[in-house]
Order: sequence, then C-alpha cells, then structure tokens
Amino acid sequence: MRTGSNGGVKDMTSLQASAQAQLRQLIEQLERLEEEKKALASDIRDKFAEAKAMGFDPKIMKQVLRIRKQPKDDRDEEEAILDVYLHALGMLDTIAADPPMMAAAE
Repeated sequence: MRTGSNGGVKDMTSLQASAQAQLRQLIEQLERLEEEKKALASDIRDKFAEAKAMGFDPKIMKQVLRIRKQPKDDRDEEEAILDVYLHALGMLDTIAADPPMMAAAE
C-alpha cells in the first residue's frame, strides 16, 4: 500500500481508470510472455531429446552452449584456471600452453 499526499493510505481502488487499464494490459502481456516461455522451454526439451535419440549427450551439448556464449578471453581464462586446479589435484599430467582441442576449435 502507498501513502497518499494527504498522509492516508491509498489503496488500489483509488487508481484512476487509465492506470487500471495500464496495469491490466501489463499483467496480460506478462501472462502471454510466460506462456511463450513455457512453450519455448518445451521446444528446447524436445530438441535435447531429439539430440539424445541421435546419440548426442545433452549434458555436453549444454556445456557447449554455455561455452559458446562466453567471450574468447573468458573461455581461455576459465580453461587455464581449470588446468591449474586439475594439475594441483593430480588429474592432469602437465599444464598445456595451448591444448590441442582448443587450438583446433579456433
């Protein structure tokens, strides 16, 4: 609730007709967008299911999508830090200056 200029409480019933219409319009637009979002999420699930049926790994595909969104500098920095951590845990023999997989991908 809002406080009006007279210091009293101003409730929703005192909104002018134009403000009520604007609010209703915004709410209806948001509801339509939410429905579109649900439909898109369903389409994305279907596409991952299709990829899985073709033998692709959806989990890896999601990683690829995340990586492709990143700028190259951010990807390189993340990869370098990952290499350091894996090396520190004994999961990587050497820290590669330019891993062959990344060099071929670029």
